[in-house]
Formats: sequence, structure tokens, C-alpha cells
Amino acid sequence: MRAAARPDLAAIWRRVEALSVRHGQDPAGVLDAERLSHLSGVEPGRIAQVVAGTAAEVPLEQRVHQRFLRLRATRRDKHGREWPLAAIADDFDAPGASLGPLNAGTGLPRMGHAAGVQRFFGVYAGFLLADSKSAVERALALSDTATVPDGRDDLEHLSYLTGMTPRAIRLTLDGEPPRLPLKEQVHHRFEHLRRTRVREDGQAHSLAAIAKSFDASGQSLTRVAQGEGLPNLAAAAGIQRFYGVEGGFLLADDTEALATALALIEAELESAEREQENPMLAVLRAHDVRSIVTRAGRLSPRGWKSLADHLDDLLAREGRLGRPAEPDEGGAP
Repeated sequence: MRAAARPDLAAIWRRVEALSVRHGQDPAGVLDAERLSHLSGVEPGRIAQVVAGTAAEVPLEQRVHQRFLRLRATRRDKHGREWPLAAIADDFDAPGASLGPLNAGTGLPRMGHAAGVQRFFGVYAGFLLADSKSAVERALALSDTATVPDGRDDLEHLSYLTGMTPRAIRLTLDGEPPRLPLKEQVHHRFEHLRRTRVREDGQAHSLAAIAKSFDASGQSLTRVAQGEGLPNLAAAAGIQRFYGVEGGFLLADDTEALATALALIEAELESAEREQENPMLAVLRAHDVRSIVTRAGRLSPRGWKSLADHLDDLLAREGRLGRPAEPDEGGAP
């Protein structure tokens, strides 16, 4: 992530502290180092330094290794044991030995393996690697409004945040997330970044400029841009950092990872605050009304009437349909 786009962790931290106090919660508990470490993968002892901006940068290979060990240590099986490498790798049809270098800290995993590990442990995989469902869920969690300031509607805003087309987002909200081969998905999302995060003159950043940000050549990204190959993990991390999008649990640097964890906590506290002010919001959230409304928006006027009639039928069957107002004793209608 370019320096100008670095998150102000101290400011986010203060906002979360203030929100915690407003909700009658102990800020020390909300911002507990172990909790933040669980969400971000940043070692508990480094969090204060990362917030203060004094932590030294951890090389990518070492960071990915440490995060993988943290996943195994904190997301255990039902018996409280660490998941064996074979069980993790089997989830994405790979041999357990293929994760040996990652576990030992002697090498980076392949792109597909990194995506599989993150999916296995249920952590966010980042802009390039996240599957459709987790990408949309993440965008919804971090996007509080249905309309953004420049007037784009909700689906367009979610498309900007996820790299998915509005149609793919609709399918995902309908419970039918598209499943693309990883190479095709990464290609589409890389092209989306180049198309939607342009230079000041409105032109796309060149492959050479993107690659230079992580000390590589533009040629190293040619096959990715053409949809003919996957970047290695270092290139994927560099691309995501260049464009200021989430790198995922394994690839994000400490500042990015912690900023994302704090943003999620902040959004959670603000959501609870709104639900206290308006209990209807809690109902909407609990029953996934956003998804229902998205689908209902495609109905014709006749379809809307049928939907309303059907809802009345359901409410009547459950004994929840309000009775019509009784006329008063004076005979007024």
C-alpha cells in the first residue's frame, strides 16, 4: 500500500475506544491483544508497536509462515488438537507434504495452496484470492451504507469493493455464488483493479509501474494480465498493496491486517449502536432482508402484489397477521 494510503491506526484505535465506552464496554476487552491477534494474525506482542508505527517490517516469507502457525494454533479441531497438514491439504486436493515448507518456514506456498489454507480455516483470503461468498460478505461487513457519495447504487459499490460483476454479486446474494477457476478469478480481479483504480490522468497504471512497486519487472505480470497464469505470492501481495486492497490473512502486512481487524470491530460496534436506536435494523440484519430486497427488486408490479398477498397468507398461518381495527361504539367507521 502506498504511503499516502496507509491507515491511521491510532485514529481508528481511538474511535473504537470511544465507541466501546459509549456502549458500556471495557475498551481493554474490546481491544484485547489476543483478540486482535486472532482476527489479524499479528503477533500479540507486536500490536502496540504496529499501532505506534514503530514495528519493523517482517519479510513476506517469515510473515506467511508465522500466520500459518497462528492459524493452526488458534483454529483447532473439535478435540482441541492442531489440524494435521494432511487434513488441511486434502481439503484442496493436495498432498500434506506440499505444506511442509510453509509449516517449516522454508518457502512460500503456491497461490492455490494459499487460497486453500485460508478457505480451510475460514479467514479472509484477500482481494485476489477470496471466493465469491466471502468477498461479498466482507464487503457488506465493511460497507455500512446502501448508497455511496458518488451516487453509485449498492451493487455497483459492492462490485468496486469485490472485483465481481453486479450479476455475480446478485447470484451470490441469492445463494448461488459463481465458482471460477482460480486463474480466471485472479485475472478478472486484477483487470478490475487496473480499470477502477486509475492514475490521476485517468489511464490505467502500467504493468511496469505496478511491478516496480515490489521490485519486479513488468514482464512478470504479463501472463497474469493476459489470463494465462497466476502470479506468485510475492507478486499477489505486491499487487494488492499497490492498489490498497486487502491482502488477506496470510499476505497482508501487519498494518493492513490490524487496520482491517479494527475496522471490523468498529463496524460491529456502530451496527450495534444503530440497532439500539432502531430495533427494526436488528430484524433486518437477522433475517437477511438485504438479500430478499435485492431479489424482490426484479419483480414486476404484479409480482409485488403476489408477494404481498403471499406474506399475508404466511402471517395469517402463523397467527401474526394484525386484526383490522374494530369500529367504535358510536358506530364510526
